[in-house]
Amino acid sequence: MGKSNILFYKKINTPFAVVCHDAGGASQIAAMLRVLGHKPKWVFAVGPALKIFQRELPNIEVQSELSGFKNISAIITGSGWGSNIEHQARQEAKQAGVRSITVLDHWANYKERFKRNGDTVLPDELWVVDIFAEALARSSFPDVSVVRVTDFLTELELKRIDSISESTPSRLLYLLEPVRSDWGQSEPGEFQALRYFLEKWSFLKFPVATEIKLRLHPSEDREKYAAFIDKNRQLPVSYSAGTLSEDISAARWVAGCQTYAMTLALAAGRPVYSTLPPWAPPKVLPHPGIQYLREMAFA
Repeated sequence: MGKSNILFYKKINTPFAVVCHDAGGASQIAAMLRVLGHKPKWVFAVGPALKIFQRELPNIEVQSELSGFKNISAIITGSGWGSNIEHQARQEAKQAGVRSITVLDHWANYKERFKRNGDTVLPDELWVVDIFAEALARSSFPDVSVVRVTDFLTELELKRIDSISESTPSRLLYLLEPVRSDWGQSEPGEFQALRYFLEKWSFLKFPVATEIKLRLHPSEDREKYAAFIDKNRQLPVSYSAGTLSEDISAARWVAGCQTYAMTLALAAGRPVYSTLPPWAPPKVLPHPGIQYLREMAFA
């Protein structure tokens, strides 16, 4: 057992609870619990996180309200900004004298994730899953304990992803995600990036029969992109229908802006392209191997 796992056992072998909303944190925390076999005293999950816990840990009951701080010693939350739930949980934990741990499942906007309406509530401890996030977290929060734990989510998902073989379809998987910025262009960044990618499609010289499968982010639905897809019927674009591991297994190439799933695809041996256009902010994924369209000769 590695040092990270020992830390997990020593610190969380006690009554603890979990609070999540966004998909990234929920997926990482659910993977930790699944691999290590820990059972929380209670779980409060809403939004995308609810489906993840119901799928990955069906034997753990998810309660319908945020309560029960008197019967726990620690709380683990995600670090999403899709709602105020995790922020509220950290507030209540601090008031109740309960140790608060937050899992950082990404590499961007660390400080902003702990602010709501000008109020900053930091956890007692931050958990990260790689050396890149560890360095960023330590520089962003010098007064908060930072612990690097095993990336259980990637370990689990890689076991589920097939290697590329002759039977792998000539398919590119495009990972959609809400960018939460218009980059000064009066249009959500995710649409700008997708359009930029489709405009550069012919320059990438994929085989003629290659199809493009769009994978929705857990917080999105098809209606969001319906009008955009209707206007781009000249390209073989359709939606994927599988789990993340199934979708990556059925693709030879993967593209997206800067989502965690791109790093998973990279670890699974897929060529990965970032579709951030030239006018978008600097890249945040620190992983070597990702190819940036805007840095290519045709850009």
